[in-house]
Amino acid sequence: MNLWPDPRRDEFKQSCRPARAAAILSRGMLLVAALCLAGCQSTGEPDITGAIGGASEPDPRHAAEDWGRRYDRSPDDKAVALNYARALRDLSEHAQAAAILQRLSIKFPRDVDVLAAYGKALADAGRPREAAEVLANAHTPERPNWSVLSAQGSVADQLGDHERAQAYYTAALKIVPAQPHVLSNLGLSYALSKKLPEAEKALQEAAAGPGADRPVRQNLALVLALEGKFSSAEEVARRDLSPQDASTNVAAIRRMIAQSNTWKQIQALDSKPGPGAKAHIGFIPE
Repeated sequence: MNLWPDPRRDEFKQSCRPARAAAILSRGMLLVAALCLAGCQSTGEPDITGAIGGASEPDPRHAAEDWGRRYDRSPDDKAVALNYARALRDLSEHAQAAAILQRLSIKFPRDVDVLAAYGKALADAGRPREAAEVLANAHTPERPNWSVLSAQGSVADQLGDHERAQAYYTAALKIVPAQPHVLSNLGLSYALSKKLPEAEKALQEAAAGPGADRPVRQNLALVLALEGKFSSAEEVARRDLSPQDASTNVAAIRRMIAQSNTWKQIQALDSKPGPGAKAHIGFIPE
């Protein structure tokens, strides 16, 4: 889940959509987590297409159009449907992705790959209770899937059950120790529970790992700012943002912390997650 705004980007692809992000940030920094958990946090979902980030990564809209044409020709092809849904998720078209995967799940009702993708899409679409039911069948105690556990944690956080969410993340980390996106999710879950020292510890570990990326570092900067460690937050933010943008973001969070009713707003919204919540922040989409 990536909760740190980047004013340089026209598209808030790895966080909430622009309008939603602006509205959330004006109401308190952790409201981003409360509203965007399902879409913001990392699911750890494998890249079905095998694309690698960077210059070789195809344009998301072109990829969606390409997979859409293939889907029109072969709607019952499992791989095609999964890739098309994934491309739609990358464009934040979560309702359409969920609809495609719902159809696929009817054809493959016991396929754990399909159920995992469908559950994550439901979470992205702001349907956490349905997502929880689907994800519960996407793996078994005998063969647990760490990415599904992480997604279940995201859903539990979206439903306000942070203790259960943290248990899911901890279980995932037993399978993939030090996985940076899962640690990032755990840290943000701690932050939602107002356990900021624990949140910082998890995010520091996530950011120190070899697989840490920009969204993980942004989340660390956010938690540092929430703790009042503004200089440290700005230092971390500058690894990925310009000095001016890093300073602007930290200053914005500092102003929000000064609001006397910030935590009250967080608690109220945290119990009522908004529909269609996406970020993906993070979730940090995989």
